[in-house]
Amino acid sequence: MRIGYGNDIHRLESGQKLILGGIEIPSDRGSVGHSDGDALLHALTDALLGALAAGDIGSHFPDTDERWKGADSLVFLSEALRFATAAGYRVLNVDSTISLESPKLRPFIGQMRANIADILGMETGSVSVKAKSNEGLGEIGNGLAVRAEAVVLLEKISV
Repeated sequence: MRIGYGNDIHRLESGQKLILGGIEIPSDRGSVGHSDGDALLHALTDALLGALAAGDIGSHFPDTDERWKGADSLVFLSEALRFATAAGYRVLNVDSTISLESPKLRPFIGQMRANIADILGMETGSVSVKAKSNEGLGEIGNGLAVRAEAVVLLEKISV
């Protein structure tokens, strides 16, 4: 077994799209990023890469590479899964938390879980996505940023 942890934070600005878990969330502010700015999928990608001791998202998909400008972050998660599969691992469990003051994410959690489960080839019941506010505190609480954290559990399936 291997455990990986990832986290990501993105500044929020007017005129940007807010994409989390592969879903565009209606909002007056969105993530600023080189790719689509999906903090949740970036944290999950880092968690997978971390469990494999394979670097981080920036070492595989650098923001200095124009190929990744505006990229769909599902591509990053799919590639990290490919690394895990090639190393003989499968994902058993995902637990994640998004910290965002607004909008409320409850209506979108089910679809986020389904997207992640679909990409990782697992049951939705093994994917947890939680949403928290920052109670008005700090950059997140003031609506200036979104943060996501994720933990994954991998199991060796082949030698």
